[in-house]
Amino acid sequence: MPIHSTACIASATALSFLLACGVSAQSLSAPGQDEEGWRHTLGFYLFTPLRTTGTSTVAGVSADLDLDLGDVLSVLDFAAAGRYEAWNGDLGIIVDANYVGIEEDTTLSGPRATAVNVDVRQKWFAILGAYRIADGTYGANNQRYTVDLQGGVRYNSIRQEIDFTTSGPTNPPTLGGDQDWIEPVIGARGMWRLNDRWTTIASLDLGGFGAGGNDLQVGANIGFDYQPWQNTAITFGYRFFSVDYSDTLDSGDFSYDVTQHGPYFGVKVFFN
Repeated sequence: MPIHSTACIASATALSFLLACGVSAQSLSAPGQDEEGWRHTLGFYLFTPLRTTGTSTVAGVSADLDLDLGDVLSVLDFAAAGRYEAWNGDLGIIVDANYVGIEEDTTLSGPRATAVNVDVRQKWFAILGAYRIADGTYGANNQRYTVDLQGGVRYNSIRQEIDFTTSGPTNPPTLGGDQDWIEPVIGARGMWRLNDRWTTIASLDLGGFGAGGNDLQVGANIGFDYQPWQNTAITFGYRFFSVDYSDTLDSGDFSYDVTQHGPYFGVKVFFN
C-alpha cells in the first residue's frame, strides 16, 4: 500500500479521537444549584488538538504523524459528544458518549489511476460510578473545593477502511476493517471554586490497560467553568491526550500510537 494512502487514513484517524475529551461536569454543585436530592449536569464539548504526533500503521505499512488542526478538520464529516452526570450527596453516575465520522476521497497516480476512499467511524459509550472523597473550603474567603474518584467501563467501536477502485477488471482488497471492545476506565478530578462565577477544574483519566488491544489511553485536563447564567456555564481549558492501540486484522497489522494536545471548549447545563 502506498505511503500516501496510509497518511490519508492517518489524518482521518487523528480526527477520530478529536472528541475524546471527557470534560469534567459537577461533583461540586454549581452556584445556585440545590444540593438536596439529585442534581444533574448535561455537557456538550469539543476537543481541538493543535498538534497530533505519533505513528499510524495500516495493513503493515506505517506512517509518521505530524498534523495540525487544519489537517484533521479538512476531512470531518460529522462529530458529536456529550456527557451527563447525576449526583446525590457524595455518589455520582457518569455517562459519556462520543461519535465521529470521517470520509475522504483522493486519487493515486500510476500506470492505472486509482480512486481511494477513506472511511473512519469511531464511537464510544462509557458508564462510570464516582465518589466524592473530599469536600471542604480553602482561603480567606472560604471558597469550596471537592475531589472525586471515578471508575467504570467503556465500549469502543472503530471502523478504519481504505477502498481502492481502479480502471482495470479487478480492484485491490479493502484494507482495514471494524473493531470493537470493552475496556476499564478510572479517573480523578478536583474542582476549586474561585468566586460565584468561576471554578477551576483539573482531571486525569486512564483507560485500556491492554483490553481489546488498547494498551493505555491517557487524558489530562486543566481549565475553567465560567457561569454567566444561573443554570448554564461555559467550560474551556487545555487537554493532553495519548493512546497506544494495536491489533491484527485480515489485511495486516494495525496500530495507532499518538499524542495530542490543545484547547477544549464546551457548555454545561445544570438542573435538579
